[in-house]
Amino acid sequence: MSEGTDRARGNGRRDDPPSGGERLADWADGRLGLYQLAKSQMRKIFPDHWSFMFGEICLYSFIILILTGTYLTLYFDPSTAEVVYNGSYEPLKGIVMTRAYESTVDISMEVRGGLLIRQIHHWAALVFVAGMTIHMMRVFFTGAFRKPREVNWLFGWTLLFLGIITGLTGYSLPDDLLSGTGLKFAHGAVLSVPVVGTYLAYFLFGGDFPGEDFIARLYPIHILLLPGIMLGLVAAHLILVFYHKHTQFAGPGRQEKNVVGVPFLPNYVAKAGGFFFLVFGVLALMGAVATINPVWAFGPYRTDLVTTGAQPDWYLGFSEGLIRVMPAWEINAWGHTLELGVFIPFTLFPLILSFMAVYPFLEAWITGDKREHHLADRPRNKPVRTGIGVAWLALYAVLLIGGGNDIVATQLHLSINAITWFVRISVFVAPLLAYTVTKRICNGLQRRDREKALHGRESGTIRRLPHGEYIEVHEPLTRAELYTLNAHEQPKAYELGPRVDENGVVRKFTVRQRVRARLAKAMFGPGSYVPKATPEEYRALHAGWHESERVD
Repeated sequence: MSEGTDRARGNGRRDDPPSGGERLADWADGRLGLYQLAKSQMRKIFPDHWSFMFGEICLYSFIILILTGTYLTLYFDPSTAEVVYNGSYEPLKGIVMTRAYESTVDISMEVRGGLLIRQIHHWAALVFVAGMTIHMMRVFFTGAFRKPREVNWLFGWTLLFLGIITGLTGYSLPDDLLSGTGLKFAHGAVLSVPVVGTYLAYFLFGGDFPGEDFIARLYPIHILLLPGIMLGLVAAHLILVFYHKHTQFAGPGRQEKNVVGVPFLPNYVAKAGGFFFLVFGVLALMGAVATINPVWAFGPYRTDLVTTGAQPDWYLGFSEGLIRVMPAWEINAWGHTLELGVFIPFTLFPLILSFMAVYPFLEAWITGDKREHHLADRPRNKPVRTGIGVAWLALYAVLLIGGGNDIVATQLHLSINAITWFVRISVFVAPLLAYTVTKRICNGLQRRDREKALHGRESGTIRRLPHGEYIEVHEPLTRAELYTLNAHEQPKAYELGPRVDENGVVRKFTVRQRVRARLAKAMFGPGSYVPKATPEEYRALHAGWHESERVD
């Protein structure tokens, strides 16, 4: 066979000179070690579950935010210099406004594709925060925050908090009447801080509200500082996800020390790439057909006007609801006024969010569990944790109603005072009720799983026994189904032990030990969960059935 035939068939001889691409690949591999890295990591196995898509939605929304935000920075002017509008939108002609508002209207009315990009950017911001919230709740309910993923939980929580702040800063840039009302709200909240509130407000706004430098200061924070920090956190988050991998739900062949799933390349990458374009397409469709934040309808901001039904984006309704339903308490002493009606809610907002940040460390301290966990919990098998998560969501929903009490009153034709008092009472009642109901539902589901594991699956077939009794025939579960139902752990609660030891010496317990014992009893003590079926119970029950069948 000739040399030309060998080359035509792709069977180049060993002494043939390498191509340019091969030389470049060899050069890069000799200095960066890319081949060995790709060989060891690109075929890494990842668990696969539909709930993981929420994290991907967050990532893709963040990428779309960066792309659309970069486009908008080319046309937005963060200046508070006053100009007279003379653009293409007739209702605003001749009106005095800031250059920031004018450039926003120009983007919406005159820049080709500007309104579409603006709306995609705003919708992507809403989806980004919503995706992070749902993603963190999925991690919380399944216990995926446990060792070794506590640091990654903190990264995700910080991203959520920064996402809310970044949304607030972006929401405030257009300087329209709606965003100006929100800024006035934020200015009042900062002023309520004792002692240093006035200085903080003066520093942030560059003088008395609304100030002349606030938008110019807010702009680099929104487009550079916060996105830069978030980009670093996203990179760190993804590195840890790649290193630790996702948690996997219990099932046959799945253990704490193995991973059952699909390889990163090509399976996972191909699915992720397709999902990115799906998310991009949905956001583009929303931006094209659903109007959001029509700044031209609100008009430029004026200190003597407030928009009717002014509402922030949904993720900030939580904080506004806290302030709206708080009684107008204030203390006047020594010539100073302390606005408790604003300061207490302003303080509670980060404290409520911080509880979710420290919960993984709190649970690890209560349980004393220092093992690594790579199997996800079914929420029903952790009734207390699931109840806490639902109570947190119930509190958020109630405060969201409080943040829009005027809109709710108008739409439902109710008294705004009645809605306000409903929210005030529900702030304390709704979380407790949600916790209790959720815990009972989880216990009910555990009880059903226990009966199913012991007796099998209901078949709907009715059988009459020789002595006249009618029973329903149950189909036995497979070993895989039995394993899935009983794979979870039910740890014993931490106990202090007897007050007096075997030598008659009275033991002294610290406050820390007492608190831990009480919390452990509430989380794992009697009534917190239904004991799962044991192999002994299963064998004894089925042995009894076999005996009765032989007698019959």
